[in-house]
Amino acid sequence: MKAVLQRVSQASVSVDGEVVSEIGNGLLILLGVAPEDNGEVAEKLADKIAHLRVFEDDEDKMNLSLLDVGGKALVVSQFTLYADTSRGRRPSFIGAAQPEMAEPLVEDFAQMLVDRGVPTQMGVFGARMEVSLVNNGPVTIVMEY
Repeated sequence: MKAVLQRVSQASVSVDGEVVSEIGNGLLILLGVAPEDNGEVAEKLADKIAHLRVFEDDEDKMNLSLLDVGGKALVVSQFTLYADTSRGRRPSFIGAAQPEMAEPLVEDFAQMLVDRGVPTQMGVFGARMEVSLVNNGPVTIVMEY
């Protein structure tokens, strides 16, 4: 799994011009799934993200986690994180899991965040989404498991 985390003061997902999910302070998580990924990988990633200290404490040091600050998560499936641009001019996405495998794992991942105490919203799997965000920092972190 690959995840791009963006610390946000607000983020939303719209489909066909209508907002379907939105959060305030928290993390926007763009999530890519590979064919070899499974529930164990998703568990490790969800646990790491819930406890990752990327929010500032009173001394402006990144010492607080999503759980510590009562932040929320917005999970957006993004197969393009597995783009292979090594040949030609058009990316190949052969490294991304097929939708029938990826969709349930993305949903499981979001539920794993909820199970850890993180209020979580989701984008719409497979839809053409417009993602809006205000990156706080900016802080952007790339994770791969």
